[in-house]
Amino acid sequence: MFLENSTNNKQEAGWIEVVCGSMFSGKTEELIRRLKRARIAKMKVEIFKPAIDVRYDEEKVVSHDKNEIASTPVQTSSNILLLASDIEVVGIDEAQFFDDELPDVCNQLANRGIRVIVAGLDMDFKGKPFGPMPQIMASAEYVTKVHAICMRCGKLAHISHRIVHNDKLVMLGETESYEPLCRTCYTRANNLV
Repeated sequence: MFLENSTNNKQEAGWIEVVCGSMFSGKTEELIRRLKRARIAKMKVEIFKPAIDVRYDEEKVVSHDKNEIASTPVQTSSNILLLASDIEVVGIDEAQFFDDELPDVCNQLANRGIRVIVAGLDMDFKGKPFGPMPQIMASAEYVTKVHAICMRCGKLAHISHRIVHNDKLVMLGETESYEPLCRTCYTRANNLV
């Protein structure tokens, strides 16, 4: 992964990896796994999350299974560029909550030779592309879509169905507010047929 240069060794351009899917599908668990493996390889790793996500911890990234890793909460995606100097691997959790500059930030990091691992919801509770995720997925070299289990039929689930009445696009919640559903159960739950 290194390109020989007459004056020094310089890493080739980095890349972007995306782990996406519905709530309860293991996105954060997979992000943490990849970041811990990078640390085992003695790479310089930094993890970022949106400052608004305080569901489990104000600073750590924590999966639903309570697996955790230290992180830096940031208000805007541009803060990531400022804080990611001298880093080899950048992890970004809950990417759907970041501003529209995140795709550009990810590309700038990758162009600097950094491996960028992004985790987030690909769709909102209405089944629409969520925040900056579509643009990041389009420019990523690797996209992994993970699935939860449908809470109604047991098939693979791909959408986060909101079970409380609230039309706000961003509403932090857990099992009291959301359930993963397959296409058939989501269609039935929302009377779309």
